[in-house]
Amino acid sequence: MTWMKLARIAIKTALFFALCNVTFAATGALDWLNGVSLHNLILPGRARLPYGENPAQSYSLSPDTLTAMFATHRLRQPKAPDEYRVVLIGDSGVWGWLLSTGETLDAALNDLDLRAAGSRRMVFYNLAYPIQAALKDLMLLDEAAHYAPDAVIWFTTLDGFPRDKQVYPPLVQRNPERARELIRRYTLALDPADARFVEDGGWWDRTIFGARRQIADWLRLQVFALAWTATGVDQAVTEVQPVQVDQDADLTWNGIDAPRDLTRQDLALEVLAAGAARAESAGAALLIVNEPIFITPGANGDVRYNSWYPRWAYDSYRALLAAECADRGWTCLDLWDAVPSDQFTDSPVHLTASGWQIVTQAVANQIGSMP
Repeated sequence: MTWMKLARIAIKTALFFALCNVTFAATGALDWLNGVSLHNLILPGRARLPYGENPAQSYSLSPDTLTAMFATHRLRQPKAPDEYRVVLIGDSGVWGWLLSTGETLDAALNDLDLRAAGSRRMVFYNLAYPIQAALKDLMLLDEAAHYAPDAVIWFTTLDGFPRDKQVYPPLVQRNPERARELIRRYTLALDPADARFVEDGGWWDRTIFGARRQIADWLRLQVFALAWTATGVDQAVTEVQPVQVDQDADLTWNGIDAPRDLTRQDLALEVLAAGAARAESAGAALLIVNEPIFITPGANGDVRYNSWYPRWAYDSYRALLAAECADRGWTCLDLWDAVPSDQFTDSPVHLTASGWQIVTQAVANQIGSMP
């Protein structure tokens, strides 16, 4: 082996690597890769979208792309001829924070063996995802519409509607093209040039080298697929801080210092209208549910419902939401006070399994009249 031969090998290796990168980017191989998963291929699909702050303990992680997320989910399985497909959209509470997959809302609804018109089996799919933001929910609903849903149940709460929070979730920030397309399609009063969007680096980011993080995440998801199938563990439950009972006498909400009536300029309620339009275009019925919140029995409960919401802000939001539902003819269900305070875990929207059973019965009673 001479230095000349070593140089030729190095040059050929570099050229081959460059060719692989060019081919990978030119053929859109990253999109194809994200759409492939051991889940739904040789292993069962996940019951909820992958999310993990500590993937070493939860057999999960948080992918950057909706394609990779949905590739792992059982929604991707073929729709049965007798199936009435219902997708659940919402935040970490509906996703099932601190709950096993057998304790979540979708599991409880599936256990009821509900029937739609024509005796079709109602099958519920958990497409909720942590962090409140209506735009994040709209992105998930838009993707779910490709999987032939018959109905969508969208859980909302006040903290999902402030305009400055719509681009807060990393899932929105890392998918600027999808978010901007929705903003344009539905003329949402949101800034498509928001500086928090993580911009696509173009062709370079689609090469093997540029996409190495996404490729590594994809590989880890495949490894975790085996462990998840064996254990069902998809979140690391550590020590839990109980929900705050005693409240400060602070009336501030989302930078608004003094009580006043909230308006449609404060809240991005038009995102709900966009979701209603998307559900209709997919031929799916829509039920909007104002999810239960913790109502403190402790100090300063006369001015605050909980650590998130002063009474004036939340009451104003409920009035706006009710007016929106009435004006647009939406089917809405307000469960804000349906669950006792002792059925909340670590936040004002995280329920125990027993708390979700209460929601299950209320939702089941409502959807009995859905087409």
